[in-house]
Amino acid sequence: MSSGLLRERRADQPARVTFVELFFDLVFVIAITQISHGLLDHLDWAGALRAAMLLLTIWWAWIDTAWITNWLDPQRPAVRVMLFVLMGIGLVISSSLPEAFGERGLVFATAFVAFQLSRTAFMLWAVRRDASLSRNFVRIGIWYCVSAVFWLLGGLAEGDLRLWLWLVAVVLDAAAAMVNFWVPGMGRSETREWTIDGGLMAERTGLFIIIALGESILVTGRTFMDLEWTPVLTLAMTVSLLQSIAMWWIFFGQHAGAAAEAIARSKDPGRVARFAYTYVPILLAAGIVVSAVGDELVLSHPEGHIETPTALVIVGGPALFLIGAVLFKRGVFKYWSVPRLCGLAVILALYPLAGSLSPLLLSAATTVVMLAVAAWEAVDIARHPERIANVRDSGE
Repeated sequence: MSSGLLRERRADQPARVTFVELFFDLVFVIAITQISHGLLDHLDWAGALRAAMLLLTIWWAWIDTAWITNWLDPQRPAVRVMLFVLMGIGLVISSSLPEAFGERGLVFATAFVAFQLSRTAFMLWAVRRDASLSRNFVRIGIWYCVSAVFWLLGGLAEGDLRLWLWLVAVVLDAAAAMVNFWVPGMGRSETREWTIDGGLMAERTGLFIIIALGESILVTGRTFMDLEWTPVLTLAMTVSLLQSIAMWWIFFGQHAGAAAEAIARSKDPGRVARFAYTYVPILLAAGIVVSAVGDELVLSHPEGHIETPTALVIVGGPALFLIGAVLFKRGVFKYWSVPRLCGLAVILALYPLAGSLSPLLLSAATTVVMLAVAAWEAVDIARHPERIANVRDSGE
């Protein structure tokens, strides 16, 4: 494009994630850690709702930036400066997360609004000579301006009113892409106009899942390091690590590369990316965050009676991850995964038995199920490689 800031598309040289994008992602490691710690400190329904809302907020900040760097070339100095500015604002967002519902609510809201609007303003300037992209980002800017009102009002409010105002803002941010950024008088955009690099989007999303898994392993290592090393604690640490490995195996083992190729070949990659790489990964990330909380609880109290909140996170984390994994495969490969559905059913069936199990036994049971799902899928794909090979999207 004439602005000179967009990536050059070359069929013989697929776009790859740049080092500056990886550097940018580091800010979100802090954010995920803060959210998991916040949930651990407030392990009740109110705390879960707040953690979910904050995770959604962080996710939209990250995924919206991933979308624009799919168009913009991070090797350009202006784009790099934009990412560095967003990193600074993102650090304020991440640092204010623990007190987002306390004394730093307005700081959090103001920083998030600045993050979203400044990035959109930069994109409008960068694509000002591209009529289709420019029109689309005008729509996006309007949606962000509307949600900004609720973010800022929530930052000024207190207590439950802040929560409800922010929930409205999160819903607006999440619904925008779902309705193709429809604006009265401007209509809506078409996913076929979202000329993205499907393989690059797949790689970016996969890296965010790696960040979440890395945070989970960090929680395990830090907690294990601070406790007395006993055989039971070592077993609990091993179970926790194996569950993280199982999650990696399920998402990356047989499907990540094939999924990137499938979206790249799609007639409408924007539509596939909107579902499989914009909405579905929220469930995957949430499952990893909740599992990290469960791991810390198991490491702290591996034996004895299991409390209801502990049972919920030990079962809920893997369940959320598998729900996301099921929907991901459906969105990209157009079929329902029997191993993932069966694994989800078994994990949910473990919850009624939780009262007769210790935290460690329940965690071990969910981990065995996750490993079984990963192994079953590996065998299934080896026997039926056509299920993930030569996928064609009709664009309907």
